[in-house]
Amino acid sequence: MESKTFNPPSVRKPFGAYNHGLLVPPGASLLVTSGQLGIGVDEKIPPDVTSQAELCFKAIGAILEEAGMTYADVIRISGFVTSREDFPAYMAVRDRFTLNPKPVSTLIIVGGFTRAEFLVEVEVTAAKVF
Repeated sequence: MESKTFNPPSVRKPFGAYNHGLLVPPGASLLVTSGQLGIGVDEKIPPDVTSQAELCFKAIGAILEEAGMTYADVIRISGFVTSREDFPAYMAVRDRFTLNPKPVSTLIIVGGFTRAEFLVEVEVTAAKVF
């Protein structure tokens, strides 16, 4: 059984490629990730939000793979950016990585992260019936 999406007609349509609600089938295993930052294993931090977001989503992809999951199993994404101007770039990267059914998604502007050069952080929850 696949997750079921909910976008009631009494609620404004989603602003982007996500769903308002997702019901996970009974018996699904849950995977919750810590927030992933835009830093490579080489400790390099790209200067732009697009490159940092790509690193975040690639790290999440590696975690999903190790858990026997894919982006098709992601049910929730929480994204955090330091600038309102970075919304479109972040969302473009998010939309390239997410699969159907689109997960629920929250994006929040924050004052900063542990290091000033970080521009974005992403965490996900995934569910899969094995």
